[in-house]
Order: sequence, then structure tokens, then C-alpha cells
Amino acid sequence: MKVLLVEDHAKLAITLSRGLRREGMAVDVAFDGQDALDHLTGTIYDVVVLDRDLPGVHGDDVCREIVAGPSNSRVLMLTAARSVSDRVAGLGLGADDYLPKPFAFAELVARIQALARRVAPAQPLTLVHGDLVVDSGRRIATRGGRELALSPKEFGVLERLLTARGRVLTVGDLLEGVWDEMADPFTGTVKVTISRLRAKLGEPPVIQTVAPGGYRI
Repeated sequence: MKVLLVEDHAKLAITLSRGLRREGMAVDVAFDGQDALDHLTGTIYDVVVLDRDLPGVHGDDVCREIVAGPSNSRVLMLTAARSVSDRVAGLGLGADDYLPKPFAFAELVARIQALARRVAPAQPLTLVHGDLVVDSGRRIATRGGRELALSPKEFGVLERLLTARGRVLTVGDLLEGVWDEMADPFTGTVKVTISRLRAKLGEPPVIQTVAPGGYRI
């Protein structure tokens, strides 16, 4: 899941982005409205978590741009205002959901996940390949009944490969779907993650390398 977090309070933005990454999300961060629009120009996001009170380009205007554009990104609007009229105004702009500050982190995660399910084509919550089972809802992977201790990135790569149903995914596909702008595409991070994932999956191997730079189950 790819998320754009737009929040002008840097400390809060960094804290939230770290927490969301631990939940397995690929998170880019923008600190003002123009920064958000620049991100949205070049990247497709499943969900945009948008603070309403932004410097420069106001969050309302960012929301209008998203709604008017061609993307299917869902918008979760954040604001310090808690009144019903503020919520109605935010939803009236085209936001898909509205969360007043302060909020519980667990609720933020749940709302992002709910919105992402509206964007993505319906996929089974449980993905199965032989004795390999991935429960996307609970984020648990097992092989032969043995639970695998996967990192969020390893889980994300495995989930992405299983969802592809035998189709070859390039390094670029995996970087775009599992990582975010914090990843350096020249470090071989995908290759390293695939190697660690193969080791944890054990024998017989299920991930095939396809030249010149792809992988498939």
C-alpha cells in the first residue's frame, strides 16, 4: 500500500510515517500543500493522509486537486477542528474520510487500510501457493504450518509476488509497490530483501528469478 502523508508539523509527520512503515506501508511525506501537489504529479498513491491546515497551498485546495484529477487516490483528511460543521465541510470537498486531532494511531491505521481496500481491486485476504499461506488481514505468513518471521518489507514483497499470480514483477514494480521515497534504488535493496526472504521460506524454493531483472512465484 502506498501512502502520501501531508503534515506540516515535522515531528508529528516523522513519527507517523515511521509508525505506518512498521505497519508495512510505503509512506512518502510532504510538509506543505505545494510539496504534496509535487508528489502527486509523479506518483500514484492508494491513500493521501491530508492535514487540512497547511501553509502555502491550503489542504482544501490540495483535496480539490486530487478529486478533480485522474487518480483514484482516497483522501483521509486530518484537522484539529472537531465540530460537525468542519467535518461536513471537509467531506463536501470530496474527502473520503475525516479524522479529528488528536487521534489514536491504531484508528489512523484502520482508516487508511479501509480506504485502501476501496482503491485496490478485490483480492482474497488469504493468498495460497502450495504449502505457503499469507494472511494479508492479520499480516501472518506460514509455510508448512510454520509461521515465518518476516520483516514488513519481506512480507510486502511476498504478498506482492503472490498477488501477481505468476506474472513477472520487475525490481521497479517491487520498489514502487513496497518501498517509498526513503529507498535508494541503486543499493540493491530489492535483491537483498529477496535473498533474505528466500532463506526464510526454505526449500523447495518458490521465488524464481527471471532475467534480466524480475521475479515471480
